[in-house]
Amino acid sequence: MEAKTKTIEQFKTHANDTGSADVQIALLTQRINHLTEHLQSNKKDHSSRRGLLMMVGQRRRLLDYLQNTDLGRYQTVTKKLKLRH
Repeated sequence: MEAKTKTIEQFKTHANDTGSADVQIALLTQRINHLTEHLQSNKKDHSSRRGLLMMVGQRRRLLDYLQNTDLGRYQTVTKKLKLRH
């Protein structure tokens, strides 16, 4: 929970922001990284792998939305999270 609030603080766009595309992308990236580590040691956990693929797809859709609406924010988010674009 502490890591989640820290991530929200880093990526929020205004004082009460908890759900903008920037924040959602950052939180999904955090969960994806954690799940990737889990799957490296638990190779047969196929249900978690499916969830991971769904999260990656959701993040991709959010990144596409951000790229189409505000290119500057998109570039900032991808640099902060070290994502390929």
